Amino acid sequence: MSSTYNNVRAAIEGRIATEIAKLQASIRFGDNAYATLLPTGGVGFNRQNGVLVVNVFTPVGVGAAANYTIAERIKDLFDRAKFSSIIFDAASGPAVVGAGVIETGTSASSGLAAAYFQTQLTATFEAYLD
Repeated sequence: MSSTYNNVRAAIEGRIATEIAKLQASIRFGDNAYATLLPTGGVGFNRQNGVLVVNVFTPVGVGAAANYTIAERIKDLFDRAKFSSIIFDAASGPAVVGAGVIETGTSASSGLAAAYFQTQLTATFEAYLD
């Protein structure tokens, strides 16, 4: 049983740790409801809904294949997965978000521009909190 929002976050982020350099993951917590009528604290628990949103970034000019390969690995980690009292639905994506430029450095005049290609995956989940 997951006991806190941070436990849910840590369990999800732990599954994507090997790809974290090319990813931006965010968790959007939604509705929370009683799953049992018993009090929490080891006996009863609540159901916390949420959405995992993962953005995958790869360099522009190398094609979409590298991005889709990473996206597929991430999708496989969460598509209908069950771990740490978290149950995921089928994952959606990757959806192409587009390309952009990131300024690297302390100011626009001294920074270098890095172009990227971005896709996004989403997966809804239910976490059970005690």
